[in-house]
Amino acid sequence: MASNVQVLADSWIHLLLNLLGYGTIIIPGYFLIKYIKNSQYIERAGNGIFSRIILTCVYGNTYDKIVEDTIQAQKPRKERSSFSDCSQLIFCFLGLQVSYLTWGVLQEKIMTEEYTDLSGSIARFKDSQFLVFVNRILAFLLAGTYLMVTRQSRHKAPLYKYSYCSFSNIMSSWCQYEALKYVSFPTQVLAKASKIIPTMIMGKIVSGKKYEYYEYLTAVLISMGMTLFLLTSSETHKQSAAATTVSGVIILIGYMAFDSFTSNWQGELFTQYKMSSVQMMCGVNLFSCLFTSVSLLQQGTYFTSIEFMFRYPRFFWDCIILSICSASGQLFIYYTISCFGPVVFVIIMTIRQGLAILLSCIIYMHPLTLTQVVGVLVVFGAIFLRIYCSHRIKQINARRAAGIDSAKV
Repeated sequence: MASNVQVLADSWIHLLLNLLGYGTIIIPGYFLIKYIKNSQYIERAGNGIFSRIILTCVYGNTYDKIVEDTIQAQKPRKERSSFSDCSQLIFCFLGLQVSYLTWGVLQEKIMTEEYTDLSGSIARFKDSQFLVFVNRILAFLLAGTYLMVTRQSRHKAPLYKYSYCSFSNIMSSWCQYEALKYVSFPTQVLAKASKIIPTMIMGKIVSGKKYEYYEYLTAVLISMGMTLFLLTSSETHKQSAAATTVSGVIILIGYMAFDSFTSNWQGELFTQYKMSSVQMMCGVNLFSCLFTSVSLLQQGTYFTSIEFMFRYPRFFWDCIILSICSASGQLFIYYTISCFGPVVFVIIMTIRQGLAILLSCIIYMHPLTLTQVVGVLVVFGAIFLRIYCSHRIKQINARRAAGIDSAKV
């Protein structure tokens, strides 16, 4: 009992230390941005490099945004066919599955495997925040390099707006890992399977989105089907058997709130500023690198982790491969959100959990229970229902638009 209390206290202390580290950037940044806006700096800014950096961080390229939006409004938009939408969705689905299934295997290997150096000494790496930093720094460098060597549309969003989803992404990752220590297996499954519902709720809060009745219905059906499938999986029952505590529920709610905010905020930025997926990737990872590096330096684990990386060559290459998988996965995340929105992205990632178990059952010939089969049928039935209803509504809207145009003529 005493050890459990100590572990819980360590978790909250670790969270407090992380927040203090992030606060050393967020709080001064908030007051600085507020001061710049209140002082009407944009009216007296010059053409120097320093002024351009401040304007880009705080205001973005708002004048260019107005000009480009006017030009784009004059160009007729090309309507995508159903086949094109389907092909694009399959591409996103496969890209996300391959990237994050590989990433999950490598992450588990790094956190559980013992590494041996040239002298024969054995050690295990334990700092998951450093892995987040390595993933983010490589993704930032790759995105930044790509932006420099290719021609991109003018970036219009104020840079500070990326900090919101960067912070929420870091916090959701921390909550996800910590919650598993303090909640029971059924609670874990229910939370993972029902992420679509809080994502839709957050969409209404962040963007004021309105969803059709069939979207709510299919969200509930997918959550129910995934819950049936995951709860009866012999593979996932091997996970933590911790009992649910109040702290665990609070952390779990925090994970779902932060995670749903991240995808919805990114979707809102795509809608408002029309940036490319690589520009989004670069901006989000810039702040993620900033937050995690400051926290690691303040806690004194940055240089010890670097030393571990160069002392154990296998760990070094595992980190590089893990970071490449993470970077490719991020590209697919931002591309999916920009094309189909946060709800479709969450549906794909929710199905990924069940797909991993289903593939394990097929490869290792584990029998599927009747409940699992029912769960799979409910999930895919809900997906096909969602596609059918979406297609029907598009047809109805197109007919109404054609009727209005003919009436005007």
